[in-house]
Amino acid sequence: MSFEVVEEHTNNLLGRREAKLVVHHEGAGTPDRLTVRKLASEHFKAPVDRVFVRSIATRTGGSSATCMVEIYTDAKSADIVPAYLKNRMLPKDQRVAKKKSEEEKPAAPAAKAPKPAAEKKAEPKPAEKKEEAKPAPAREPKPAPSKDAKPPAGKEEKPAAGKEAKQSKAESKPKASTS
Repeated sequence: MSFEVVEEHTNNLLGRREAKLVVHHEGAGTPDRLTVRKLASEHFKAPVDRVFVRSIATRTGGSSATCMVEIYTDAKSADIVPAYLKNRMLPKDQRVAKKKSEEEKPAAPAAKAPKPAAEKKAEPKPAEKKEEAKPAPAREPKPAPSKDAKPPAGKEEKPAAGKEAKQSKAESKPKASTS
């Protein structure tokens, strides 16, 4: 697997170098982020923990991938990298899934909730609450359509086609007099 640096730009404000790489992967699939990260860190002589792959794009059926890479000068400036991008740089078995973090949050409050719920179950429910429930509103019948109302949007009668239509048009036109 070989690669070439197409563009390189130094962003002094953010303390990083931004590079566009083309990775040639003949006969193999698109390289993963870890492979590109390792190639870029070796080429730019930077530690792997300061190299972040923004994107990898391969054209359909192509054998080269265009990669956007950011190389930070120090660990402090690398703190601006979003957490989701840092998560992508980890091997698949070490990544933090979004679903797991969402399940953990409701689980913690749920552990506290059963105690008050157990107290509520011990109390008998008053029968008055059942009576307070509102009945469903009765449906009013639709009024009958008036004679002036539009007919329902269905099939409309089309004018007669053919010779009869042509004859009726010819009769309705006034004939020009030649006098």
